[in-house]
This record gives sequence, C-alpha cells and structure tokens, in this order.
Amino acid sequence: MNRWSRYWRLSALERSFLWRALVLLPLTTMALRMLGFRRWHAVLARLAPLGPSPEVKPAPSYAKRAQLTTRMVQAASREGLCRANCLGQSLSLWWLLRRQGIPSELRIGVRKADDGVAAHAWVEFAGAVLNDAQDVHQHYAAFDRAIVAAEVEPR
Repeated sequence: MNRWSRYWRLSALERSFLWRALVLLPLTTMALRMLGFRRWHAVLARLAPLGPSPEVKPAPSYAKRAQLTTRMVQAASREGLCRANCLGQSLSLWWLLRRQGIPSELRIGVRKADDGVAAHAWVEFAGAVLNDAQDVHQHYAAFDRAIVAAEVEPR
C-alpha cells in the first residue's frame, strides 16, 4: 500500500496528530542543535504546562490516546522529511502528550559502548515504555528520576 492510501485510511484524529508530529520533529531537531536539550525542553514545558485538557477527559482513554500519539510520531519520523533521533522523537512525543493533558515521563539512559558511552531517550506512561521496547531498561541504565523541565533563562 502506498503512502497516500495509508494516509487517507487514517482517521481525522490520526491525521491531525500526524501533521503535528510532521511539523514538530524537524523543529525539535533544529532547536536541539541551536538551543541545546535543556533550553528546548524548558521551552516545550512552558508551551504546554501539564494540566487537564478538554480534549481528553477520562483517565482510561489516556492509554489509547498515548498509543495513538506514539504511532503518529513514529510514522512522522519514518515517512517525513526529518529522521529524528531518539531524543528528538521522545521530546516531540512527550510534548504532544503533555498538550493533551496526558502525564508522561521523558527518560534518558546510558550504557557502555565500545567507543565510550551511548545514550538513549524514551517516553513512559504509567510505567510503560511508549516509543521503544519494554525491555529498554535492560539495555540502558536510566537516570533515577524522569527528566523535569528547568525554567528558561532570560538572555
């Protein structure tokens, strides 16, 4: 099945999330290079303070909405113009979930590699990994706490 036929088979909600991710992934990739992780993470947190969202009411729907958002971010990364790395994808997913009022955690882990240290990022919702294998903890040692946004420092 080609891209366009797959696109038109998506629901309106799925297409909406796909377009958001298609815009956000390249923006995040650029911002990470220009501003760095700490500043871009803080900017995103200020743009979407976590709170109740009119889009998502009952908590049981959070899991389905989180899975849908994850699928659309992965599709945007795979099919879009920007092939974001794990950090770009995870930051984008974390922000899109936050915009919907869905509590999630951005996690970063490290492991020893042949040429030093390798790092990896993923997002968790209710203790479950959304955008990676559930056993990612066996391959990367995650920091003790989720990454919490710092305040943006004025220039």
